[in-house]
Amino acid sequence: MTTISQTARLARDKEFFVTWADAGPFLALAALLVIGFAINPDFLSATNLGNVITRSAFIAIIAVGATFVISSGGLDLSVGSMAAFITGITIMFMNMMAPSYGAWAIPAGMAIAIVAGGACGLANGLIVTVGRIEPFIATLGTMGIFRALITYMSDGGTIPIDRTLREAYRPVYFGTVVGIPVPILISLAVAAVGSFILYRMKYGRKCAAVGANEDVARYSGISVIKTRTLAYLIQGVCVAIAAICYVPRLGAATPTTGVLWELQVITAVVIGGTALRGGKGRVWGTVAGAVILELIANLMVLSDFVSEYLVAAVQGVIIIIAMLIQRFSK
Repeated sequence: MTTISQTARLARDKEFFVTWADAGPFLALAALLVIGFAINPDFLSATNLGNVITRSAFIAIIAVGATFVISSGGLDLSVGSMAAFITGITIMFMNMMAPSYGAWAIPAGMAIAIVAGGACGLANGLIVTVGRIEPFIATLGTMGIFRALITYMSDGGTIPIDRTLREAYRPVYFGTVVGIPVPILISLAVAAVGSFILYRMKYGRKCAAVGANEDVARYSGISVIKTRTLAYLIQGVCVAIAAICYVPRLGAATPTTGVLWELQVITAVVIGGTALRGGKGRVWGTVAGAVILELIANLMVLSDFVSEYLVAAVQGVIIIIAMLIQRFSK
């Protein structure tokens, strides 16, 4: 029979484990910085770190949305294709508006991106919840749809942004505020809002409850359909924000935009401590996971240990290891 002291000790040990588990992504990030500096001192230069974190902003923003989806017991494999599709819609709309409205086409295009992202996310959510199709199958299908649509829209080529808008749009990716690149500030803002929703609002608790046990959540009066659908809607808006930041980087949308982003997003979420089975979400850990992935890719470029062409393979190994750690820790 378990005594009160044994129960207290178990609770204390569990709290200690959870605390260290939450700190894990940040400890791994710190260790990676030390290892990178030992391999190549240029790894920790302000220029290199700034470029790396800026490039990780796209994945970090999308991964914040994926944290909601995964913590609620869902999964979205369409985020990369969705990003390409939204990027194409945004550029086409801005190009159409540019002759009449000039630079005002940029904020209008951003608004269209948010609407399109919300619609795509809502569609995914309704297919999963109302249609009762497994998230893996549903988003695998929409992944193919979004990728086919951007290929059709671009006729297999590219959709470049109007030349008159390029200079006005550049600061969204290349600009800085008090020396900090704009994409980093946007990703931090998205993470802050996501963290507030997940940890401080009732909806965040509903997400965790639905992901932990759908039946118990339903008997507790939580609408599983609304909760999961809203999670996919948040995911779509996050993809749209990432697409808005991505447009000025290359100035065009192509059928290959966002390829393998879904792998990076899921890996970042899992590394960050979010349980892939649902029930637990870690927003700031997710952001740290996105930075870790980009740092590893950067380190592979700066060193000769592993070919940079094996970045995707390394990311695949990382997600498998992270899942094994989650399984054994459970």
